Amino acid sequence: MAVRQNRSSSEWQKLDREHYLHPFTDHKQLGEKKSRIITRADGVYIYDADGNKILDGMSGLWCVNAGYGREEIVEAATRQLQELPYYNSFFQCAHPPSIELSRLLQEVTQPQFNRVFYTGSGSESIDTMIRMVRRYWELMDQPDRQVIIARKNAYHGSTIAGSSLGGMKAMHAQGGFLLPGIEHIEQPYWFGSDRSMSLEDFGIASARLLEKKIDEVGADKVAAFVGEPVQGAGGVIIPPDSYWPEIERICRDHGILMVTDEVICGFGRLGRWFGADYYGVQPDLMTFAKGVTSGYLPLGGVMVSDRVGSVIIEKGGEFFHGFTYSGHPASCAVALANIRILQRENLVEYVANDIGPYLQKKWRKLAEHPLVGETRMVGLMGALELVRDKKTLERFDEDDSVGTVCRDILVNNGLVMRAVGDTIVVAPPLTLSHAEADELIDKAWKCLDLTQAAVK
Repeated sequence: MAVRQNRSSSEWQKLDREHYLHPFTDHKQLGEKKSRIITRADGVYIYDADGNKILDGMSGLWCVNAGYGREEIVEAATRQLQELPYYNSFFQCAHPPSIELSRLLQEVTQPQFNRVFYTGSGSESIDTMIRMVRRYWELMDQPDRQVIIARKNAYHGSTIAGSSLGGMKAMHAQGGFLLPGIEHIEQPYWFGSDRSMSLEDFGIASARLLEKKIDEVGADKVAAFVGEPVQGAGGVIIPPDSYWPEIERICRDHGILMVTDEVICGFGRLGRWFGADYYGVQPDLMTFAKGVTSGYLPLGGVMVSDRVGSVIIEKGGEFFHGFTYSGHPASCAVALANIRILQRENLVEYVANDIGPYLQKKWRKLAEHPLVGETRMVGLMGALELVRDKKTLERFDEDDSVGTVCRDILVNNGLVMRAVGDTIVVAPPLTLSHAEADELIDKAWKCLDLTQAAVK
């Protein structure tokens, strides 16, 4: 074995503390609490170095759509690594896995998408999209169209471009320089509003903030609007059904490009292949990653519509952009195997017609808990809002960190869910069974009880 397996949990923790800088981590706090060492996984479960079995209610990081332990995916990677472990896509070269995956992606996406640009991650996909959007308008002889509009509390990665486009205050507060030409509008977060409007009216009003921003900036300066169909890391903000169609109308009326960031929502998470399918809109570009390989190897990309792709190909000359690992053969082979599993096992339809409605019904029951102000879920992606007062929906003070308390109680009792402030979010593998859904809900209720006792 390449990795030693005979270390104790405390030995792994010591080495981790001394050498490994984790993403999105307070390392002083981690050193005090010690990391949980995950050693193996199977189906919807992960196992730590102490032998604890934990239901992974977050699919790793929103990505293990096909579940753990898929030998077919492992074998696809192994075969490709033996045959052609790596070659680049620069210098007029290509290889069968990247070409075949491009064809398959064309098959599962909307008709306007016939081309894909590969990256290594969702963050790189966002960077690529920004450069592609701005290049498109240069080639259309409208070089002043540089501004890209996104939303507050959105997450689009943590590179300089991704964090600039995202709307998270904590990320903007660190590092100083942000990419120019980015504007933000409010998110369609009904529970976080005064809730005086109906959902439909709120969706329309939220979308029209885009129109207001376009008028403020000047339509001749705006290149694109980008949004996650459902905001993931922001707390599973599910927009009203009226929101995205109105966003699309506004983009079309003003001639700007519409981009859906499908890094989380793509490949079946909402019970459709992509979030754009779920909301019935046709974007000009779609960024993706995560579920394309179920996380087994890194891969991302941008689906490029004919509107944009034809201009870049016919007018653009060389597009000075790319990555060493664009279209990595092993990652593409893994994505091929993963997508074929989703197709063969009808997992997208399973989310839409079976396990999605089943878990959603159970999830709504959690709204009866004294600590819960609202539950919401679409497909296999949901949230519950922790509140101090169930009648008034008063939230806890930020210093209380009730969401973090609940998250820690959850994992200590065998269930991974994530805290976004005092919002607890869930996104289990698409392979979740009814029995596993029951287990998830039972553990969630127990941990809400324990959280309520802890915060009294």
